[in-house]
Amino acid sequence: MAVESLSITVLGSGTSVGVPTIGCHCAVCSSGDPRDKRLRPSIYIKYADRGVIIDTTPDFRQQVLRARIERVDGIFFTHSHADHVMGLDDVRPFNFKQGGVIPIYGSADTIENIRHAFRYIFDSRFSESSVPRLVTNVFDRAPIDFFGLEFTPIRLWHGKGIVYGFRFGSAAYLTDHSDIPDESMEQLRDLEVLFLDALRHRPHPTHSTVERSLRSVEKLAPRRAFFTHICHDLPHARTEADLPPHVRLAYDGLELTVGVSK
Repeated sequence: MAVESLSITVLGSGTSVGVPTIGCHCAVCSSGDPRDKRLRPSIYIKYADRGVIIDTTPDFRQQVLRARIERVDGIFFTHSHADHVMGLDDVRPFNFKQGGVIPIYGSADTIENIRHAFRYIFDSRFSESSVPRLVTNVFDRAPIDFFGLEFTPIRLWHGKGIVYGFRFGSAAYLTDHSDIPDESMEQLRDLEVLFLDALRHRPHPTHSTVERSLRSVEKLAPRRAFFTHICHDLPHARTEADLPPHVRLAYDGLELTVGVSK
């Protein structure tokens, strides 16, 4: 059966330390606006009867409970930094409920780092208790057909390192990145929804800024764009007031419905 539409739920829209930040009492960390409460960056994609997570953050359990997620058929990883992988152990209840293994996908470096960090998952000699039941898959840049929906890895620069975003249908999710290579820009045309890293206004060596991401939006011309991986420098309401109408800040709990056809 052809997939005609999908839903995206933003599980977390914050930077690596989250917002509020530990020990900080700035205006955003003390804000009463729920959109200024930002867990680490992740999304959930639901289509037909399938569910896919992009990145298992340290907040994964809290995110899944809050969003009332009932099913996870696969997990795609952008890269292996702690704020994107350290909730992986909390997929166990999905194994219990669904039975069978959950496939995870990442670049060769990402999968190697995950297998090292969670050695007890992949080597039964290191644990007598229950562990997540996972099967690892290494992607290159070719599209991955996952239960009828293609996920295309999008190569990005994260400072001097390489990470990946994903295009799926007419949506794309590009969290941590400082630059988008020209060849990847060509893979991001004709989008209905585009998520982009926009850490803050001030330059950062490994993350895009609001201004840089606005330039990407202008070049790529998606119908709608949402900025994510946001730090406590950006108050939600005041920042959005200065953005074009088709560009918004993502926030935890945001839900979107997106078409699949390009």
